[in-house]
Amino acid sequence: MLASFATLLMFQCLGEGITFALRLPIPGPVVGMLLLFFSLVAYPPLLDNIEAAANELLRHLSLLFVPAGVGIVAAAGQVRGHWLTVILAVAVSTLLTLAVTAAVTHAVMQWQSRRSAGKDVQDGGGDHA
Repeated sequence: MLASFATLLMFQCLGEGITFALRLPIPGPVVGMLLLFFSLVAYPPLLDNIEAAANELLRHLSLLFVPAGVGIVAAAGQVRGHWLTVILAVAVSTLLTLAVTAAVTHAVMQWQSRRSAGKDVQDGGGDHA
């Protein structure tokens, strides 16, 4: 399990290093997660190495929200007086997230239907009675 956590931490550190070195406006853990994703696609046996640690982290996911909650409470004084801006930002980002999710879902469904239609053509048109 220690090796699993070390692997996950290595990807996060790589992401932090890349964003720092290239001055990217993306958080390092996000870049690390993308690196992990591409590594899993390229080398699927890596999943067996990190699965135990990932499941353990997911079991205790609620604890990871504590620092974010503390940050919100600590910054509450700075947000005071800007409630309209905060509400507008939350509403716009929520709508944008929903729109992007819908577009991606639609694109994946179309891709899957084209893919299955292509398989039917290759298989001779499916079942015949």
